[in-house]
Amino acid sequence: MPVIGLISAAAPESLADRMLALRQGLNETGYIEGKNVAIEYRWAAGRHDLMPDLAADLLRGRVTVIVAPGNATAALAAMAATKSVPIVFGVAEDPVKLGLVASLARPGGNLTGVNFLNSEVTAKRLGLLHELVPGIARVAVLVNPANPVNSGPQFEDAEAAAHALGLRIQAIKASTSSEINAVFANLGRERPDALFVGGDSLFINRRVQLVNLASRHAVPATYADRTLTEAGGLMSYGSDLKDMWRQVGIYTGRILKGAKPADLPVVQSTTPIADFMGISMG
Repeated sequence: MPVIGLISAAAPESLADRMLALRQGLNETGYIEGKNVAIEYRWAAGRHDLMPDLAADLLRGRVTVIVAPGNATAALAAMAATKSVPIVFGVAEDPVKLGLVASLARPGGNLTGVNFLNSEVTAKRLGLLHELVPGIARVAVLVNPANPVNSGPQFEDAEAAAHALGLRIQAIKASTSSEINAVFANLGRERPDALFVGGDSLFINRRVQLVNLASRHAVPATYADRTLTEAGGLMSYGSDLKDMWRQVGIYTGRILKGAKPADLPVVQSTTPIADFMGISMG
């Protein structure tokens, strides 16, 4: 029985629906977990520094293919750990710029996957917040400094979008639960007009904490992931991540059947989903 090694920066309880989507993709290619394929799971629960060790641990178990859906840090750690075992990623950033593939059409190595283009929807997300809360002038952008591959580009994208809208933004940083509490304590004193929460597994894991603090401090907030609006957040706008996980499952099944990552073009997933106060708009 082939073994899939899954590495994720998130915690399993925050990804139940996406794991179902991954299994659906595998099923579409003829693979059923526990019947003709096994999956070994490694969860970092927001600890991006654990990625290299988790990738190495999977390889010691002689996995057939590694999947790293939803996080560039996981994909980069897997790539650093092996040049031979196939890797299927799901990343928001440009995989060519990250060095994961030679090109989108011809990946050329042992990696391929899905690019779900979250960075491209940053301007739209900030614009929707501006429409939803007219009159805002200062926006705080929350990023996770422990994930620089993701946080740096996100802030740059938000900065460019804010300039086009005539908004002023400031970066605020949190990489732990206690730091999130400290951030909101400062926001209560500084009073920005709105909060733009970057896409990061830490913020998905701490979604209830974030949503409750935003409500307590009466700060209108926009999120990259719909799980935060499902937890009671004001609004989210981002790519359909469940579909991304399904497509990762499909590519994984194709590789198990003999396809080579070098020959599988990177899929670009461009369908956004918007949620407002938990009501889906996409």
